[in-house]
Amino acid sequence: MGHHTFDAARADRLENAARRYRFVSREELCWAVDADGDETVADLGSGTGFYTDDLAPLAETVYAVDVQAAMHDYYREKGLPENVEAVTADVADLPFPADHLDVAVSTMTYHEFAGDDARAELARVVKPGGRLVVADWAASGTGADGPPVDERYALGDAAAAVESAGFTVEFAADRPETFLFVAERD
Repeated sequence: MGHHTFDAARADRLENAARRYRFVSREELCWAVDADGDETVADLGSGTGFYTDDLAPLAETVYAVDVQAAMHDYYREKGLPENVEAVTADVADLPFPADHLDVAVSTMTYHEFAGDDARAELARVVKPGGRLVVADWAASGTGADGPPVDERYALGDAAAAVESAGFTVEFAADRPETFLFVAERD
């Protein structure tokens, strides 16, 4: 199941705002993050920084975390906001101290890293009371957009998995092609 990684050679496709916001809007992302401006946030699977750019004005520090250095190269060419630091790492092995993050965000990338090791790592780096925001392609979707349906997770399965890692899901919504949940670290 899962572990599909977006092809960095097709990075330009990730910059189509009309297409991207159709599945996760800037407004709902900002609502879910619920930041005051002094938070430390990690965008997991940041790619070209499309959603990282939306997170940057909300936080003091934002880490654009991606496993592909080529995605960071693209983002640097595009221009990183001053408070964004590119971090090349796998979600299962983040270079942050324990309880470092106020918020971790995954937009359309949970299926790429979902696994026990990654969830345990998120529980380690997100501080108690911190948030985990996940928007991803739903297993109930058609597969016309995003990864193949067999690489996706159902909302209930993804939420149960993060709860077993030490989070409590506070909000969950299943939509036609995607799901969104907001969880708090216990």
